[in-house]
Amino acid sequence: MATARTVVEIIEPIYVMEGAEVRLRRSIATSRLEYLDPFLLFDHFGSDDPADYLAGFPMHPHRGIETVTYMLTGTVNHKDSLGNKGTIGECDVQWMTSGSGILHEEMPQEPAEGKLEGFQLWVNLPAKLKMTNPRYQEVKSSEIPEIKLEGGATVKVIAGELNGVNGPVTEIFADPEY
Repeated sequence: MATARTVVEIIEPIYVMEGAEVRLRRSIATSRLEYLDPFLLFDHFGSDDPADYLAGFPMHPHRGIETVTYMLTGTVNHKDSLGNKGTIGECDVQWMTSGSGILHEEMPQEPAEGKLEGFQLWVNLPAKLKMTNPRYQEVKSSEIPEIKLEGGATVKVIAGELNGVNGPVTEIFADPEY
């Protein structure tokens, strides 16, 4: 089990507009926290107002990175230039390796009630892997194991290993524990 660490600083996210004018809160890649390679961006999206997110992220390119999207509530449709299509919903994960290049879109769907909320992390690929083949992994929440820790916390293991339990997302170049 990892050693507990002391919080050094709390970074207040800033609001940004991305895609087709989707309102996000960005924690990594701001003037306060600009360089954490291999982590390039960490964005939180969430709103009760569909005007903040429904325009989504129409078809756009990525190269040389991996993006990890985790949905808390609501659904997002994915489509890409490799022919992958899917929908991720509550507690589902999308892990896309752009490698040598991929075009994709992520289009939030208006929930019947409640809000859309989730977060996305961008991970820089090492130089030797920037031109690797692109790929897409979609993991449903039912495939993500949960572990109860001493003290009562519940941890979902998405990638890597914790207490002998392996996450379902594999073959990730940064080899994370997530």
